[in-house]
Amino acid sequence: MTDGFTEAFGRAPDGVWHAPGRVNLIGEHTDYNDGFVLPFALSRGVSVAAARRDDGVIEVRSRQAAGAVSAPVDGPPVVSEGWPAERAWAAYPVGVARVLREHGTGGASLLIDSDLPQGAGLSSSAALECATALALCDLHDVEIDRPALARLAQRAENEQAGMPCGLMDQSASLLCTAGHALMLDCRSGLSSQVPFDPAARDLTVLVVDTRASHALTGGEYGRRRAECEEAAALLGVDALRDVKDLAGALGTLRDPVLRRRVQHVVTENHRVEAAVGLLRAGALPELGAMLNASHLSLRDQFEVSWPEADTTVDAALLAGARGGRMVGGGFGGSVIVLTPASRAETVREAITAAYAERDWTPPGFLEAVPSRGARRVS
Repeated sequence: MTDGFTEAFGRAPDGVWHAPGRVNLIGEHTDYNDGFVLPFALSRGVSVAAARRDDGVIEVRSRQAAGAVSAPVDGPPVVSEGWPAERAWAAYPVGVARVLREHGTGGASLLIDSDLPQGAGLSSSAALECATALALCDLHDVEIDRPALARLAQRAENEQAGMPCGLMDQSASLLCTAGHALMLDCRSGLSSQVPFDPAARDLTVLVVDTRASHALTGGEYGRRRAECEEAAALLGVDALRDVKDLAGALGTLRDPVLRRRVQHVVTENHRVEAAVGLLRAGALPELGAMLNASHLSLRDQFEVSWPEADTTVDAALLAGARGGRMVGGGFGGSVIVLTPASRAETVREAITAAYAERDWTPPGFLEAVPSRGARRVS
């Protein structure tokens, strides 16, 4: 990264920062409903080499995209400027710079590199935001605690990139620790570290990239969020997290679509709390049932799954996995599979064979090890 930055900008960087991607063990589409989530950080992520600038400009280059993007730090929301598709990736670091400018940061030159597959639902955008945020704060001697920084990075994605995401991804990237999952209350921002060491229980967590790429700035993700907000308003609660009587709520709502959305969010919050209890009790194999129930709810109640995800889960279970579910916002991306370590290779082979039978692009596999969060590395 140092050599690449020097070649690109003609001077050495002031430092290099890294932020991991994440996979959410359980708790999907609960974050923007003020609910609970249980993500953990991956070993892969986004690295940013950066040097301070004092001219009010942020210039970004990426090893995954051609050309450079320069923009004033004090500009309007990126989404309002109508950037062409080939510059869309730069909305995330530029957006972070424009939000953090209010807290005392300024310009910078950035070189970005990532070993996360794009469009796989592993939160590459949040990792980019968090690595950029850490870099800008260090470069301009601005101190912001990590929970607050996560909210600022989320705000950048909401306001600048036009993606109505919740708080989970940025919090996971900034707050996770090795060997733990992060129990996060998305309303209060309070979190706790929950021990999660699958290898110690002879288990393997596989992240399966279905190769069905997704783009959550499209209409379906935003529509799901709007449906949840509509249901909450009809039920007279601030957010679906506040629904205590599920049967009563379902009886109140006339729209069958809204009933399905409420059922998923309320039961998914319960599944997160149950999963935390299992982890704290050391009952990791029993997590499989929670993952399976989550996937069925996401498929049937929230309607965000896709054919490759359903096939992946079915093939994994038939091959001896304990459980599996789609992860991320849906409509493409990845699946998480919990399997006995002794069955991991068999599960991989079964999933690959299921794809071959359907003439789909072969899936990708990543063995997910709960890893540390964002940090300065140089």
